[in-house]
Amino acid sequence: MDDDTPDEVIAELKSRPIGVWGVAQIAAGTGLAVYAMWAGILQPGFRKVPLKLQVPYIPASRAQVQNVMTLLRGRQGGLVDLGSGDGRIVLEAHRRGFIPAVGYELNPWLVRLARFYAWRAGHHGKVSYRREDLWKVCHLRVVSVTLACNFLSLLQEKLEAELPDDALVVAGRFPLPDWKPCIIEGHGMDRAWAYSVQEQRQHTVNRNNLTATESFTVN
Repeated sequence: MDDDTPDEVIAELKSRPIGVWGVAQIAAGTGLAVYAMWAGILQPGFRKVPLKLQVPYIPASRAQVQNVMTLLRGRQGGLVDLGSGDGRIVLEAHRRGFIPAVGYELNPWLVRLARFYAWRAGHHGKVSYRREDLWKVCHLRVVSVTLACNFLSLLQEKLEAELPDDALVVAGRFPLPDWKPCIIEGHGMDRAWAYSVQEQRQHTVNRNNLTATESFTVN
């Protein structure tokens, strides 16, 4: 299966027909169509987020959630979703037995929306959504990441430095730019990538050794 670049995924986001419900979801999340909702509900939350951490909110589709869950098969224990948005990946992970399932989101309005969805689904108190700096999250074994591509290059360094060898990272919509996925699921904007931290560390060691050898040869 071919791997899409971030630019190709962005192009598909712009060109793909998403239907009335998809437009409504994006409008509610970004205000592209309903400016009043954006200005009155979500934009105030983004004003409280540090500029360097702001990423656009585009709700995960059902297909994307399913692709993430497919990549998580065989895993158990706790799960953390970084940039959890309205919380749908955390909620589905809890339904599939991940305990605890925790979402980290800096936008306070999205945190409230996620908690409402959890309450409506009858899972209030069973999942957790925290308005905390995701840079302080570490020592995890199952990590889901749904963030913009310009943010992932910074995050991947933290993940490689802090996660245990047996951790699994799943990225939705945009891949980690310098990591090699072990499994890819889905197509286009709904695609998800799974990464083994142990394999990624070995890739880094091999790359560094090759760079050192080439430098020695040139000198």
